[in-house]
Amino acid sequence: MEEFVCPRCGNKNLKYIGYKNGRPYCRKCISFKGESAQPFQPSLSSPKLDLNYPLSDDQKDISNRVIENFKNRKDTLINAVCGAGKTELVYGVIMFALMNKMSVAFALPRRDVTLELFFRIKEAFPNNVVTAVYGNHTSSLTGDIVILTTHQLYRYEHYFDLIILDEIDAFPYNGNSLLNSMFKRALKGHCVLMSATPSQQVIEYFQQNGREILELNTRFHRHPLPVPRFVIRYGMFKFLFLVKTLKGYIQEHKPVFIFTPTIEMAEDLFHKLKLVIPNGNVVHSKKENRPQIISDFRLRKYDYLVTTAVLERGVTIKNIQVIIYQSDHDIYDEHSLIQISGRVGRKIDAPEGEVIFLASKETEFMRLARETIIKKNTYL
Repeated sequence: MEEFVCPRCGNKNLKYIGYKNGRPYCRKCISFKGESAQPFQPSLSSPKLDLNYPLSDDQKDISNRVIENFKNRKDTLINAVCGAGKTELVYGVIMFALMNKMSVAFALPRRDVTLELFFRIKEAFPNNVVTAVYGNHTSSLTGDIVILTTHQLYRYEHYFDLIILDEIDAFPYNGNSLLNSMFKRALKGHCVLMSATPSQQVIEYFQQNGREILELNTRFHRHPLPVPRFVIRYGMFKFLFLVKTLKGYIQEHKPVFIFTPTIEMAEDLFHKLKLVIPNGNVVHSKKENRPQIISDFRLRKYDYLVTTAVLERGVTIKNIQVIIYQSDHDIYDEHSLIQISGRVGRKIDAPEGEVIFLASKETEFMRLARETIIKKNTYL
C-alpha cells in the first residue's frame, strides 16, 4: 500500500492515520475544519505607511536589512529585546510587499496579541485592507494584510508572499510540529521571524542554512531594561510583602501586574488580595471577559491585575510595575521570566519601573534571567 502523507500537515505517522470507508485521513489535524481563503486580490488603492514617530538609527538599519533580505529571497530572524519596537522593524518590508501587490500575513500564537496588533497595523496602513482572523472571527479571510493566530494558517495553502511570525518561542506555537507544518504550508515566499528570546534550536537553524539573524539589544528609547530584584520570603511573609508592596505602588498611582504560575494560584491569590485591597481583578485563559477586564485596566478602573502567562507578551501599559509571585515555580524558565520582565518600562515617557521576583528560593532560571538582562544593558 502506498504511504499516506497528509496534504495539510505532512503527517505520515501511522499512529495518527485513520481509515473511513477504506480511505485514509489524518487524526493529527482533523480538528482544523473550516473554510479556506479565496485567492488573493490586492486592493487598487496605493499603499501608505502612516508612522507618527521616527525610527531610531538602529531600527532604520535593521528595517533596511530586512527589506534587502526579502528582495534577495532570504529569510530573516530578528532577535530583539523586549520593548525594542519589533513591530516597527517590519513596517518597511510590509510596505515593500504591498507596493509590489504581494500578499502579507502577520501571525502570532495568541489571540489577545493578535487583536491588539490588528488595530496598530490598521492605523499604520490606512489605505489597505487589514483583516483579523482568529477563533470565532473568521467571516472575512482575505485582505492586503492578514493578522491571524498561527492556528488559522491552515486556511491558506501556498498563499502568502510574506509571513511575519512574531513570538516564535511562545505557547502554543513553540515546539508544536503541527502548527509549524501549517506555517510552512501557508508560505509561498519568504518569512521574517521575531522574538526577544529565540530558542537555541532556531538560532542554529538560521546559522546553518544561510539565513540572516539580526540583533537589536537596546530599546528604542535607549533606556536600560529594568533589572529584576530578588525578594525571598517564606509562607505568610510572602503574602504580607506582596500586600505592603502593592499598597505602596497604588499610593504612587502605579498600575501593577502580579504574575502567578497557574490559574488556580491566580484565583486563590486574588481571592485573598481583594479582602485587603479591593480594587483589582484577575485574568487568565479561562476568563471569558478577559479583553474587557484588560481594557478597563488600561483605563485605570483597576489598580492591579493578578494574571497568568496570558499577559506575558505583547501587552504595553504605561508605568506598569511587575511582581512575579512564586517566581521559583517550575513553570518559569529563563525565557518566560525575561518576557514578563519586559512588560516594564516600555514607554518613552515612562521608561523605568520595578520588576520583583518574589520567591521562597533563588533558582538557576531566575539568576540566568537577571544576568541576561544585565548583559543586554551593556549595549547602551
